[in-house]
Amino acid sequence: MTAAPLRKQRNLNVPDLVVALQRVLQPDQVSTNAGIRERHGHDESYHEAHAPDVVVFPHTTEEVAAIAKISAEYGAPMIPFGVGTGLEGHVAALEGGICIDMGRMNKVLEVNADDLDVKVQAGVTRKALNAYIKDQGLFFPIDPGADATIGGMTATRASGTNAVRYGTMRENVLGLTVVMADGRIIQTGGRSRKSAAGYDLTRLFVGSEGTLGIITEIRLRLYGVPEAMASAVANFPDIGSAVNTVIRIIQSGIPVARIELIDEVQIDAINKYSKLSFPVRPTLFFEFHGTEAGVAEQSEMAKEIGADYGMSDFAWTLKAEERSKMWQARHDAFYAGLALRPGAKGWPTDVCVPISRLADCILETKADVAASGLLTPLVGHVGDGNFHLCIILDPEDKEEAARAQALTDRLAHRAISMGGTCTGEHGIGFGKIAFLEAEHGSAVAVMRQLKTTLDPDNRMNPGKIFRA
Repeated sequence: MTAAPLRKQRNLNVPDLVVALQRVLQPDQVSTNAGIRERHGHDESYHEAHAPDVVVFPHTTEEVAAIAKISAEYGAPMIPFGVGTGLEGHVAALEGGICIDMGRMNKVLEVNADDLDVKVQAGVTRKALNAYIKDQGLFFPIDPGADATIGGMTATRASGTNAVRYGTMRENVLGLTVVMADGRIIQTGGRSRKSAAGYDLTRLFVGSEGTLGIITEIRLRLYGVPEAMASAVANFPDIGSAVNTVIRIIQSGIPVARIELIDEVQIDAINKYSKLSFPVRPTLFFEFHGTEAGVAEQSEMAKEIGADYGMSDFAWTLKAEERSKMWQARHDAFYAGLALRPGAKGWPTDVCVPISRLADCILETKADVAASGLLTPLVGHVGDGNFHLCIILDPEDKEEAARAQALTDRLAHRAISMGGTCTGEHGIGFGKIAFLEAEHGSAVAVMRQLKTTLDPDNRMNPGKIFRA
């Protein structure tokens, strides 16, 4: 697998650091328990775990600021932690230090239904937020699959299945409360929908992966729940036909909310794991939002385009329980893939390309996967050019791991060469550092300058995005 970065020792005085944290927090907010530390040293990925020296559980922004000041005094790294659903090693404590678990900062602070915005603490999960605002006829659409925290989704610039219509976290974060490396608390953005006042610091922190500051509160855009939501499933004779259908739908301006591509390997896994019976062929999952008449029209237009590419078994429904079952199966795709090979681990990766190059990228990647001999389901939020591989492999088999590494390397460089990115959703963490310079070139030096200016001691999630 990817060569793990060497753990750097900072010669921290851990006992004194823990005592200092205990002075500003309650006893149950500071833990050096080995099991808790280990749990906080890894995410859902294949990357090696690196446990922090201590885990803390703040309740307020002010407590996070106090932790940051102690971190500065002792030279201890700080690693923010949501629920650990990341996929590129974002939460690994590569240099030890303090893991700041935001899970107890889980309050919805303010809902402004008339203005369609909400303010939450960073530990609120997306499902909890939607449950809280549901009775007001509102919802928050960003859906990365996992029930991630809003803080984690902001820090990784998450998106997901709804991004083709509603955008990503970048478009849906209005403002932030951030604790800086030295303990200062700053506010960015605001409630207005646009501003020309100064630098856009909100966008600087969205996607910064905890390397510039600790996001403690987030103000988000909300949306009214559509009158009707319709979902549809269709299968195709080959993956090229499915992808070309997506391209035509997007270029035709049909306001589809979601289009998910699932290849024949993944659909077989979903059938077995979720007890479904979809044909084992390349498949598209659709969702349309609007009025009942509008979603019916959108569905019919998509059906007509798909028919030109050999689509069959187009079935759509307005029933919430049927839609939920279908999308839950899609969200369980990672675990369904793992179930194809019990005892194996998943090596997930993703890229994103301009929609006009999507078919080329996917077809070349499928050929590459076949040549590699690796068990590799493919899924994608293809409405915005983003797709994922999840290589299912034996983590102890070095030869298999080497083939997996080579496959992911080729995929990243293929996407970059097509004008795309090495990651549309997962972020860089420490798993994709090698590709950042290939994608951004000399701009990486500017990123380093920003990092050094805001975090001169490199205490904010060190070893992520780029190496010091």
